[in-house]
Amino acid sequence: MSPELISILVLVVVFVIATTRSVNMGALAFAAAFAVGELVADLDADGIFAGFPGDLFVVLVGVTYLFAIARANGTTDWLVHASIRLVRGRVALIPWVMFAITGALTAIGAVSPAAVAIVAPIALSFAARYGISPLLMGAMVVHGAQGGGFSPISIYGTIVNGIVEREHLPGNEVFLFLASLIVNLVIAGVMFVLFGGLKLWAQGAVPLDESAGPAGAPDKRDAPDDGTDAAPSSGAVTSSGTGPATAVATRTEAPDTTRLTPARIATLTALVALVVAVLAFDLDAGLTSITLAVILSAAWPEDSRKAVGQIAWSTVLLICGVLTYVGVLEEIGTIKWAGEGVGGIGVPLLAAVLLCYIGAIVSAFASSVGIMGALIPLAVPFLAQGEIGAVGMVAALAVSATVVDVSPFSTNGALVLAAAPDVDRERFFRQLMIYGGIVVAVVPAVVWLVLVVPGFG
Repeated sequence: MSPELISILVLVVVFVIATTRSVNMGALAFAAAFAVGELVADLDADGIFAGFPGDLFVVLVGVTYLFAIARANGTTDWLVHASIRLVRGRVALIPWVMFAITGALTAIGAVSPAAVAIVAPIALSFAARYGISPLLMGAMVVHGAQGGGFSPISIYGTIVNGIVEREHLPGNEVFLFLASLIVNLVIAGVMFVLFGGLKLWAQGAVPLDESAGPAGAPDKRDAPDDGTDAAPSSGAVTSSGTGPATAVATRTEAPDTTRLTPARIATLTALVALVVAVLAFDLDAGLTSITLAVILSAAWPEDSRKAVGQIAWSTVLLICGVLTYVGVLEEIGTIKWAGEGVGGIGVPLLAAVLLCYIGAIVSAFASSVGIMGALIPLAVPFLAQGEIGAVGMVAALAVSATVVDVSPFSTNGALVLAAAPDVDRERFFRQLMIYGGIVVAVVPAVVWLVLVVPGFG
């Protein structure tokens, strides 16, 4: 058996174990990199670590550190409350508020599961109280998170753009962001129409609790100290939704979310400064985030004491492990071998749609980030032939691998399942599973048709 085939089979085993055993895929990938590197490729430690993504490590740590401080001092709670008040309690607009909030959170640097964990308990409480379909509300939260997930300063966006740069592919950060935003916005619109959104317009405005959130139940809101943003990256969960149940935590005290404290003002300023520094001055997002987080920590140590523990270490381990293994694949020559194999199909557009479906199907049961980290490098030799536009293909792969996170087997879908109060959980699980299956079946073909066939990039 050739070394290239062995390394591919090991990658498949890593995905299977991560999916079925809830083991962090990054840890498995590090072990696989060591085993394949030493036994198959005859690499020493320096050769194995040559693919370690030090720049992405800093970005992941820095951005999630800053966002953990924002959660700890109540800045994110204030943002949620302020956004809800903007619509003056209009029931029909509440699902769109939740879409916008989660999109904004991921766009400014929150890990997608962290944003869902913050918003989902509030959103599903709204749904239970005002007769909104929990499937509609859950889908709006997840698609909102994915809609903002590829901004140039977001975790997903930084990772994908970093991989594109490392692989010397043509890239377009704005195109990637808009592709994901528009696809998720369209899906959200379809869901809104199909699951009772139009009927909500007739309900008018409803009174909102000034202090405890939409359902008047502060114990249903996500507690920032539970480490939810570091949920198992494989996203495996049973139908009872017990895997990520810690996403719905009980708070003994409900802090005032209506008031702008000095710490919250400073944090909001820091988030704006991050956006300006990265977009206007082209500064490194990771180093800028860490610097801003350290300043906030020094000024308000009591608010940020637990922030380091809430850095998305699980995601850091996942990304660094997968990309280190991809580096080993490059050393062996697997990337070139696999790309030539896909290109050898003879029909580039067929190969492209197959890659999109592979990303969607595997991601529905495993880590979206891990899939992107593996598929984009595998597509490099295929894209190098020049018959498929790299910008459109990367965007199609990214959207296909993330839009399916509504699946109850993914982290985001599982968080929504766990956060829903007063529902038949088995029935809701089946609804999420059926909806996730429809998304897997339809979206990759649509994004392939819209983004790949025209030949963007």
